[in-house]
Amino acid sequence: MKKLIAVVGMSGSGKSIATDYLEKKGFNKIYFGGVVLDELKKAGIEDSPDNEKYMREKLRKDYGMAAMAIVLLPKIKDSFLENDTVLDGLYSWDEYLVLKKEFGDYLKMVGVVNDKKIRYERVSKRKVRPFNKEDIVKRDVSEIENLAKGGPISYADYYILNNGSIDDYVARLEEILKDMEDEVNEKNES
Repeated sequence: MKKLIAVVGMSGSGKSIATDYLEKKGFNKIYFGGVVLDELKKAGIEDSPDNEKYMREKLRKDYGMAAMAIVLLPKIKDSFLENDTVLDGLYSWDEYLVLKKEFGDYLKMVGVVNDKKIRYERVSKRKVRPFNKEDIVKRDVSEIENLAKGGPISYADYYILNNGSIDDYVARLEEILKDMEDEVNEKNES
């Protein structure tokens, strides 16, 4: 049975580690944040934390809180028909509901969480789109208050605690994949 996994978490939690790992294992990867970056580029607006916030909120005004899932739904459907698919960065509860309605029990959410201090330190040092503490705090608050990002994280089917090593992270991700396989096998046996 094909898998559709949405990896959820706050900015800098380590979602990309899971999505990159799954992509290397053969999954198709769809990056939700790419919608924002594509729209900034189309509008000729510089990519910055404030401009990303502006565009995320504009898309949600135009399409509602399920904006990214609505924009990406045809691409997700095509990808899932073809192969196992991982979604990087599902944001809002409404996006989850759109995908759950479309894909039912095929959709599984993996929440990546870590201590705030560790997350802030890591996000300040990352090579792609680093944030200083003030910017990441602003982004956190905006995503929680304006984008309803907490719902999918709190309702995830599985969690990866990303406070330790990459080896620990990958071991937990492999446990999750095995559990998903076991669940499919149990359904097929009944």
